[in-house]
Amino acid sequence: MTEPVFKAVMARFRLQGLPVTVLLLALLLAWYGGAWVLNAPGAIERVLPEAGAWGWQDLLSATMAMQRPVLPAPHQVALDLWSSLLDWPLDSPRNLLFHVAVTAESTLWGFVMGTLLGLFLSVCIVHSRTLDRALLPWIVASQTVPVLAIAPIVLVILGSLGFAGVAPKAVIAMYLCFFPVTVAMVQGLRSPQRIETEMLHTYAASRWQALWLLRLPAALPFLFPALRVGIAAGLVGAMVAELPTGAQAGLGARLLTGSYYGNTVQIWSALVMSALLGLALTSVVAFVERLVLRHRHQP
Repeated sequence: MTEPVFKAVMARFRLQGLPVTVLLLALLLAWYGGAWVLNAPGAIERVLPEAGAWGWQDLLSATMAMQRPVLPAPHQVALDLWSSLLDWPLDSPRNLLFHVAVTAESTLWGFVMGTLLGLFLSVCIVHSRTLDRALLPWIVASQTVPVLAIAPIVLVILGSLGFAGVAPKAVIAMYLCFFPVTVAMVQGLRSPQRIETEMLHTYAASRWQALWLLRLPAALPFLFPALRVGIAAGLVGAMVAELPTGAQAGLGARLLTGSYYGNTVQIWSALVMSALLGLALTSVVAFVERLVLRHRHQP
């Protein structure tokens, strides 16, 4: 690596990588400190000798290695993740990737359905004042109801209709996905300036031609940020939908199993894996956004 390239890489790291690294180190230190403080009472009561012949080093060692800690240390979560991913086959319920695949499937189906529903509603709202006044307030009001209250109702109704497996969870994910897409696309479809819409009218363009040629391209910068929010919300919806069903697979089921048996390390491992899944899904959407918008700006 030549010296100018090395300097450019280091400059970019100082601008982008260094703040992230410092923040991660601060979070790790805070996590270890929280584990020490929260696990100390249990370690004193159940692990360390009652006579009190121990020092702070013994207390620190005990709090970092408890079997059922209140707050697991980062290395305990990392070791549990490593064991889950490498010590079991991919089709085993003990492997976290098995649960990731189940939750990701529900999330992606809900994301697709929520995106299509949001696009359809936004087009209807933009082209009809009646639907604008009738639908938009109810769309906003729908998000004031907690998903934990809606999920059991939806699951019972769909179960009575014969829908099971992925479909009910995808519907819950869709419920959380469609809202950001609808709101963002309504704003995006209305973003073209009046002179642009009047120019299309001078060419006798129909509403659908104006939608395809003007409104949809103008709405793309509004759409993709909403899609990133929507797919993250859909992941939350899919995991929440796995809780009231007592599902045997999925990250939500993994969290539920860990809470039943008081296995906090398993709970945190599932939480970390869900965060990584959310980052992966939003990164894919961001990658598609760069491809689409870069192609859009090319002459």
